[in-house]
Amino acid sequence: MAKKFPGTLFLVVGNSGSGKDSIISGILKSYPSHLKQVFAPKRYITRPPSEFEKNVSLTPEEFNEMEKNEIFVLKWYIYDLNYGIHKEIEDYLKNGHPVIINVSRIIVKEAREKYENIKVVFIDVPFETTFQRIKDRKRESEGLLKQRMERAKKNQKFQEADYVIDNSGDLDDAINQFLNYLLEVIN
Repeated sequence: MAKKFPGTLFLVVGNSGSGKDSIISGILKSYPSHLKQVFAPKRYITRPPSEFEKNVSLTPEEFNEMEKNEIFVLKWYIYDLNYGIHKEIEDYLKNGHPVIINVSRIIVKEAREKYENIKVVFIDVPFETTFQRIKDRKRESEGLLKQRMERAKKNQKFQEADYVIDNSGDLDDAINQFLNYLLEVIN
């Protein structure tokens, strides 16, 4: 049975390079201070630290230990990396806070089974833009870049999304689209 909390869990999905982290960061900066605080917890990833992402970097052994201790409420494996979401999100949700997390679309079904008050937001970006953004960030090896591009080609849309944001233009416009949706849902 899905857990029902007063806070809403917003799962942000989209292809690599769609701007998920940039949009979430923009939401945190522009979110009205008079409302219940919004949280965007860091993801735990088995990847070395990066100046481009605010994640908690773990070794595979550290990740496995945390997984064994049931620290993660959501987890997935993609592109040879483990990702986890810390159970702290449930405390935020219990206290009525909105929580925004950048996740893989592969866990949406599981998350919907686990949590009742959930919204999935898909960040839509044309394939050519996605390709250029991933190439420009120079974080992926040639093989990983190819994997991400193949996946992006196959996943240009996400029918299970509750809301779609067009991030093909100005970033501030995409942030405002998400902020307006977020406020509509929580109010």
